[in-house]
Amino acid sequence: MKKSIISHAVLGCATALLASFVTWLALAPESMSLPQAHAQTPPANTAARQTQLFKTTMNDVLGREVTIRRLERDAGTGSGPHRHPGSHTFGYVLEGTYEVKVDDGPLQKLGPGGTFYEPPGALHAVSRNGSSTQPVKYLVIQVSDPTKPQTVPE
Repeated sequence: MKKSIISHAVLGCATALLASFVTWLALAPESMSLPQAHAQTPPANTAARQTQLFKTTMNDVLGREVTIRRLERDAGTGSGPHRHPGSHTFGYVLEGTYEVKVDDGPLQKLGPGGTFYEPPGALHAVSRNGSSTQPVKYLVIQVSDPTKPQTVPE
């Protein structure tokens, strides 16, 4: 029961964080830019660029880490099937078209403002740019257990 309450609290916090961040993005003047952070090296052959925008440890929520990253994926590229064993993963499309399929769910074709969610351990069966000519940009917000691997390929 206690774990269920904590899990719901973590999801509630992550959802509120995502909503606040997306609202900030929508209302921020053009002259403001996202905070800059070091770019992380993407896996080979995915043509994705990641910029970590925010990361903190949530000491009062079982030591979970919250990470916000902006990903940019070139036209026609994607990643292979994978899982995030210890992460609640939330996505928000900023520009372009993103195609995602989680577990046995339907293939979703998301445009700007589209969102998706992957529970811990779910199969991220499809993760790709839905356009053969335009890049896609999207945010990924994760609430993660730092004792588990971040990503496991299938």
